[in-house]
Amino acid sequence: MVQLQKTQVKVISILIALVFVGSVVAIALTQSGSGIVSAAGSSNVGVVDYRQIMSQHPDLQSANSQMQQAVTDAQKDFEEKSANMSDQEKSDYYQQTQQRLQQKQEELLEPIQKSVEDGVKSVADAKGLSVVLDKSTVVYGGQDITQDVIKKLSK
Repeated sequence: MVQLQKTQVKVISILIALVFVGSVVAIALTQSGSGIVSAAGSSNVGVVDYRQIMSQHPDLQSANSQMQQAVTDAQKDFEEKSANMSDQEKSDYYQQTQQRLQQKQEELLEPIQKSVEDGVKSVADAKGLSVVLDKSTVVYGGQDITQDVIKKLSK
């Protein structure tokens, strides 16, 4: 076998270590670089102005008029039935009336909210978005799909 001097062994060991370290660094750079690109490409984020979509929903006018009618009817009903009640009975009946009105409002808004959520999901799927956030929570970035959702709901 070939006899090597101590200095030659040290030089060869250092060269092998440098090649090893260099290859590890090169692999790390190529892997992290592609990870960054794939993360940026796959994390498409959309934003919507939920209040604007709700305010422009085609069924909102109907729901508002139904709610106004329910409030008017509840006021008439309260005035008629509370005429001969004590203050405590009036207070209890008023709370019951408020609860009924709140429940009515929830019943009227639930299908509208559901259709908005379905519209957002449909547009997001069509555009390949993985996440959609309300515009009020986003400081910077994101693809605004508000007008696309409004168009979809008005069809």
